[in-house]
Amino acid sequence: MIQSTKPQTLGYGLNDSPVGLAAWIVEKFYSWSDNVGDIESCFSKDELLTNITIYWATQTINSAIRIYYEAMKAMMQAMYNPLVKLNPFDKTGKKTDVPASFALFPHDLVNAPKDFAERIFNVQQWTTMPKGGHFAAMEQPILLAEDIRRFVNNVQTHLTGRNF
Repeated sequence: MIQSTKPQTLGYGLNDSPVGLAAWIVEKFYSWSDNVGDIESCFSKDELLTNITIYWATQTINSAIRIYYEAMKAMMQAMYNPLVKLNPFDKTGKKTDVPASFALFPHDLVNAPKDFAERIFNVQQWTTMPKGGHFAAMEQPILLAEDIRRFVNNVQTHLTGRNF
């Protein structure tokens, strides 16, 4: 919640302390992943240290955290401001025609219900994954890549009649 309500306060503190940054990031990887109590079952120490080092060297933890604030702000406006449409991506109030795919990992932070997603997006593929969390691309890269490939092939086949 602090990321979605006070990102600047958190960001400045983490940008100023490498130990604080490391503690924050490792805790998020631990809490937001499908690691059954052992973080190294999902991520190696090298992967964790590389992630921390990239944030530290580039000083980008602030911008990485800010997306949670921006997403929360957009959601609150859509819920409580009658002048804001439910679909923030389309000013006409219609859902997009662009084909969309959703991969839901069981230990992600929030998984939207399919009927909610279908109000905004042109859902063509909906996959409930057997394992994984918020960092799916690092935790379950094969499952995610296979799901993306299946979606692209389905869209490509629909558009051209050929499977790639």
